[in-house]
Amino acid sequence: MRVVSLVPSLTEAVADTAPGLLVGATDWCSHPAELDVVRIGGTKNPDLPAVIDLAPDLVIANEEENREPDLAALRAAGLQVLRTEIRTLPQAFRELRRVLVDGCRLDPPRWLAEAEAVWRELPAPARRQRAVVPVWRRPWMVLGRDTFAGDLLARLGVDNVYADHPERYPRVPVEELNSAGADLVVLPDEPYRFTGDDGPEAFPVLPAALVDGRCLTWYGPSLRAAPAVLGEALRAARG
Repeated sequence: MRVVSLVPSLTEAVADTAPGLLVGATDWCSHPAELDVVRIGGTKNPDLPAVIDLAPDLVIANEEENREPDLAALRAAGLQVLRTEIRTLPQAFRELRRVLVDGCRLDPPRWLAEAEAVWRELPAPARRQRAVVPVWRRPWMVLGRDTFAGDLLARLGVDNVYADHPERYPRVPVEELNSAGADLVVLPDEPYRFTGDDGPEAFPVLPAALVDGRCLTWYGPSLRAAPAVLGEALRAARG
């Protein structure tokens, strides 16, 4: 089987399970670092002729990462496209099985069972806190309703202040973020690369948790370590 992945998380999931299946991936597919496949552009602007020329048996995509007109063009060219939707942790596990078992015709990988066990056995949070979770600045954008990252944080005891916002990634002025009643600000290093010198200074009264964006937003092998990695960063910010 020949697989092209248009989603970094799913690229890693396939590569960690059966790397020989992948023949193409986006420029943003950075894991594993040694991945040697044809690069076919970005998630939002893939080189469609290049994908078609690879003659894949399956193209894997995501409703948030990829544009429907691009997927429709690939289907019109006769390619099978598996489009995922992932907005909660249980949904991520179901969709990963659909991609790997149903789509790629593989046995369920051990890493997936391990990730499911880690999250299933996660103890209930000792206390809950409210957070604003920026994902971009210039302009400031935050996690809103119905997001995978928001669901992960909630399971770790951190409730998103904007979880009920009508938009999934609303633009909110930083002044409003600072007065939203949060206990801390969570700053991932992707898609915007927040660092100790770029981000926390905008929230002078809030403790800042600088977190691994891959553990917060990727659905794949990183889910095994995500509770420990994210939990450590959140504990450090809480003091």
